[in-house]
Amino acid sequence: MKVLVINSGSSSIKYQLFNMPEEEVICSGLVERIGSKDAEIHYKSNHVKIDEIMDIPNHTIGLGKVVNFLLDEKVGVIKSTSEIEAVGHRVVHGGITFSNTTIINQMVKDKIKELFTQAPLHNPPNYEGIVVAESFFPNAKQIAVFDTAFHQTIPIKAYKYAIPTKFLTENNIRLYGFHGTSHKYVSEKAIAHLGLKNSKIITIHLGNGCSMTAVKDGKSVDHSLGFGPLTGLIMGTRSGDIDHAIIFYLVDNLGYSLAQVNNLLLKESGMFGLTGYSDLRDIESEAGKGNQECQLALDMNAYRIKKYIGSYTAAMNGLDAIVFTAGIGENSSFIRKLVCTDMSYFGIELDAEKNNSKSKEPTEIHAENSKTKILIIPTNEEVEIAKQSFELLN
Repeated sequence: MKVLVINSGSSSIKYQLFNMPEEEVICSGLVERIGSKDAEIHYKSNHVKIDEIMDIPNHTIGLGKVVNFLLDEKVGVIKSTSEIEAVGHRVVHGGITFSNTTIINQMVKDKIKELFTQAPLHNPPNYEGIVVAESFFPNAKQIAVFDTAFHQTIPIKAYKYAIPTKFLTENNIRLYGFHGTSHKYVSEKAIAHLGLKNSKIITIHLGNGCSMTAVKDGKSVDHSLGFGPLTGLIMGTRSGDIDHAIIFYLVDNLGYSLAQVNNLLLKESGMFGLTGYSDLRDIESEAGKGNQECQLALDMNAYRIKKYIGSYTAAMNGLDAIVFTAGIGENSSFIRKLVCTDMSYFGIELDAEKNNSKSKEPTEIHAENSKTKILIIPTNEEVEIAKQSFELLN
C-alpha cells in the first residue's frame, strides 16, 4: 500500500511517500516559505534530487507542485494519484475527542476547526493540508494522527489542574500534551532496543519546540506541555514554565495587552529572548566565543531539563533510561553533556566519547557503570504516521 504522509505547517509542507508495511521511502521532500515569491520546493527519490525556487502563494499551489513531481514522466514515482490509497496527516491538537488515529470525515474536520483556538499556530495549517489533499487525492482515505493521542493515558491526577472542577467538566481545560507521535515512536524503539518488559523511560524531545514525557510500561503518564504548547522546557522562542503572576504584572503594571503578552511568551521568549538567537547552533557557537548570555541560556536550558528528569523519576518511582531525540536532542552533544553532568544520584553517567556518536539507529551513550541507560534515538514522525495509517486500514 502506498501511503503519503503530509505535515502541513503555517508556511511549509513536509511530505514522504511510503510503501507499507515495508516502511520503504519512495520519495520525500519539503515545500517551504509558502506565500513567498522565493518559496523553495525540494523533492528526492532514490534516483533524483531536485531543489527549485518559485512563486508558491498558498498551500494548494504548493501541494500541486508536489503532485506534479510525483506524476512527472521523468522523475515521478506514480502514474496516477489513485495509486495512493491513504494520506496520513499530522494534526497537533485532538482535544479529548481523539485518542486514536482516525479516518477523516466532516465531523473530524469540524472538531479540528473547533480546536484552532487551543493550537493557533498548528491546527489551522494542519486543517488546510487536509482540505488541499482531499482535492488532489479524492480516492484516498484521509487519516488524522493526533499529537495529543499518545498522552490520553495520562491519569487524572496528572492532567487535572488545581482550579475549580467545572473548568475541566464544562470547558475541557486540562493537560493534553504534544509531540505525542515522536514520543510514542522513540519510546517504543527504546523499549525494543533495551528488551524491557516493564519499563520506566523519560523521552526528551528537543527542537525549536521542546517537551518531555514520562513513559511507564509503554504508556505516557506525564508530560511537560499542557493545555497549550507553552509550558515546561525552555524552547526556541517559547518561555516554558513561568510564574503566572508575571502575566498579570505585565498587563496591570507595564501596560501590555493580553495579545502582546501571548506574542511575547510564544514568539519573543525562550532561547531567543535570552540571547537574541533562536537557533541553538548559533548560541553554542557564541558561548564558545565567551558570550556569557549565551552560556547562561544553555545552563538554564539544561537545568530545566534536569528538574523534569527528577520530577518524572519520582512520578514513576524509578528510571531505566532517558532518550534524547529531535533536532537538538539528536545533534547537540553539548546539551546532552550539560543535562547529564552531576546526575549520578539518578544513576546517569555519560560516556564522553560515545556522546559524540552520529547514527540513524538507536545509540547508547552511557558509561559502563551507568545504572540508567542514555540513548540517542532519531525520531521519525512520518514513519509513525504511515505505520498508524496503514494499521488503521488493515
